[in-house]
Amino acid sequence: MASTPALELDELGRRFGARAALAGVSLTVPAGATLAILGPNGAGKSTLLRVLAGLLRPTEGTAHVLGRKLPDEGWAVRANVGFLGHEAMLYRELSARENLEFHAGLFGVGAERVDAVLAAVGMTERQHSRVAELSRGMTQRVAVARAVLHDPEILLLDEAAANLDPGAAEQVAPLLGPAPGRTRVLTSHDPQAALADADLVLALRDGHAVYAGAADTFDPAGLYAT
Repeated sequence: MASTPALELDELGRRFGARAALAGVSLTVPAGATLAILGPNGAGKSTLLRVLAGLLRPTEGTAHVLGRKLPDEGWAVRANVGFLGHEAMLYRELSARENLEFHAGLFGVGAERVDAVLAAVGMTERQHSRVAELSRGMTQRVAVARAVLHDPEILLLDEAAANLDPGAAEQVAPLLGPAPGRTRVLTSHDPQAALADADLVLALRDGHAVYAGAADTFDPAGLYAT
């Protein structure tokens, strides 16, 4: 029997008042694949990731994650999804370690895993600093650690390298890269880099899908034209 797709979108839409941020988006992503979502600013990329993360409700159509319908069954997949968005989603008055320990408690993760991800993102020496005292780059490192702390089946990565210098981006790349059984959905300001890392592409313009298919047959020329 075929395995359950990681993601299934059927005529998915999301409106903010009269404005359609997403409209009629349909796509199936098999488990273990990497999907790159591409498009100009305002195309709907971040909105889609926030819907998949359970942070926004669809206003039309349906979205299933690991076979569960959102948002009705979002509780059943939350432990299997890691989200790295434009906001770090960290408590600024808590230290880096305290933030991770809080999330570890939600997902039943032990202290050894907290130690491991802090080391992997190069934040062991600053683990007791409050997030409010950290630079943007260090805050992003902690956000990466939070997203992967519970070793989720699905990673939703919205401009994952934002605020990271090249050295830091290289350091955290193994945590966010392909892994057995891991499905990734990523956005990037660099379409060529995203395509090199992707199996599938969803190209958006003004909330509509203009391409949904294999990465190796997609030509981004014209997608970003004004």
